[in-house]
Amino acid sequence: MIRVVVVDDQAVVCDGLELILGSDPNIQVIGKAYDGDQAIELVTEKKPDLVLMDLKMPGLNGIQATREIKHRFPQVKVLALTTYGDDEWVFDAIRAGADGYLLKGVKREELLNAVQGTVQGKTHVDPSVAGKLFQSVARASTPPSSRLSETLSEREVEILRLIAQGYTNAEIAEKLYLTRGTVRNYVSSILEKLGVEDRTQAAILAIQCGLGES
Repeated sequence: MIRVVVVDDQAVVCDGLELILGSDPNIQVIGKAYDGDQAIELVTEKKPDLVLMDLKMPGLNGIQATREIKHRFPQVKVLALTTYGDDEWVFDAIRAGADGYLLKGVKREELLNAVQGTVQGKTHVDPSVAGKLFQSVARASTPPSSRLSETLSEREVEILRLIAQGYTNAEIAEKLYLTRGTVRNYVSSILEKLGVEDRTQAAILAIQCGLGES
């Protein structure tokens, strides 16, 4: 059972998220908080597996609360769920220790998958903000791509480049005239060879190695 604390300054949003999360028999909402201070108190008391954290709140905001929670309870996962996709909010949340970043309006299944995946140690970043994060990483470090070419086949490098550019499996399949199943197999092979958990980590590594440009 995944134990979750929901944090949002709007009670109706907290209630709605509780209903959505509660539809999964493997997820239990064990508390709701309406500002950062309450969130820290709840985490201290309940020791949840994950905090679903709004960012812009009165008083102690979600970024400040995330920083404090990750400092005091590093084992607790924090998944930011907000309406803000601006660079400042994205980077500040990640720097504060957030384990993932989703925008409100995300589909039910994607939210549930993000909660489950984050608890398992995977990184979930909303596609609409992932590019900004990748570009930031790329500016910080761009080592040569030769080591990827030594690890992956030519086709795998081609697919990894498209992943780093934000293409979905379906879009990659169409672009390269492959079946979706074939692309899924290639992606699984890429993740295994690179020793990463998910597409986001693979994309970040690809951009660090200079594969992110069109």
